[in-house]
Amino acid sequence: MGKQKTARLAKLPVDYQRLGLKKEIALWEDGHRSNGKFGEYEWWYFDGRMDDGSSLVINFYTQPVTAALPFYRPSMTLSLTHDGQHIQDNKEFKLKECSFSREKCDIRLGNSYFRGNLHTYEIHYETDRVQADVRLTSSASPWRPETGHFLFEDKHVFAWLPSVPEGRAEATVTVDGKTMTFTGTGYHDHNWGNIGMFWVMHHWYWGRAKIGDYQVISSYITARKKYGYEHFPVFLLSQNGEKLGDDPRYLTYTQAEPEFDPITQKHYHRKLVYDYNDGVRHYRITYAAEKIIETFVVADAKTSVQAKSNPVLNWIVKTAGLAPSYIRMIGTVTLDRFAEEKVIEHVEAPGLWEQMHFGLDEDV
Repeated sequence: MGKQKTARLAKLPVDYQRLGLKKEIALWEDGHRSNGKFGEYEWWYFDGRMDDGSSLVINFYTQPVTAALPFYRPSMTLSLTHDGQHIQDNKEFKLKECSFSREKCDIRLGNSYFRGNLHTYEIHYETDRVQADVRLTSSASPWRPETGHFLFEDKHVFAWLPSVPEGRAEATVTVDGKTMTFTGTGYHDHNWGNIGMFWVMHHWYWGRAKIGDYQVISSYITARKKYGYEHFPVFLLSQNGEKLGDDPRYLTYTQAEPEFDPITQKHYHRKLVYDYNDGVRHYRITYAAEKIIETFVVADAKTSVQAKSNPVLNWIVKTAGLAPSYIRMIGTVTLDRFAEEKVIEHVEAPGLWEQMHFGLDEDV
């Protein structure tokens, strides 16, 4: 039996020093962080949960997350759920059509762009079929769990920066000549790494919601078996943009109501509970799924855009015994505030969350 490998969140003083980071987040952190080396990936993500119940997701990539190529293959994707319809769109670009600033978030793919300054962001998405313009104004300070770098064997990295934990989103989307306007709550984060996530992670749940005056970001990452199924709980709760708690030592995570998804051939949980109790503040956040709005298997050309353009990767993934898949859900997110084990405040709101499952369908 091989020796168990290490997995940890970089949070020591030496980690901050080595990464050139401080507790306060700098503008350059939301800029271009990768170099196009083999195994690297990077993306800038926006999602909006709109006042009319619609959801809008836009992603800009240096290369597809699962590609693991020694060069850039920039692309962007859009997903819109509105009035009972689900619209998906994507486009790939030649590198000479693109630019990536290292000083700040200023990403350009052809005529499209994703740019901002940790407070205000503008996103323009343009293909033959779909045009979208988004303005996102933050109502909460940028945040990351410690350095935001999850380390595997202290050499492989998955990094995460929620640049806008919550903000006001205004969007105009035109699909096949029909224009729609939306307002709602929005979110932006930035991820990058130097190894395919399916080599180091088993699965994760991630979600975020605006619940009345409260904002929550939550994630629960489980590493692969060779890392001892190490768990990484991540949680941020704010009220009117002011942080209430983010220390994982005070977090208890549970999941319930398992369901089987026939497309991904994976189980997921309809209910996720994050209970945060630091002895002074006690909050319980409950995600209750109502509908799956997007699902795909990474190596299945029938469900995944990336699989259609990367048959070699599909063969590698299947040969390695992996089965990466994705499920995005919407439903109701509930916040309960306790005093001496009694609920003294109860708030509900729509939310959006996801399961990314890289391993096989087994209990962990």
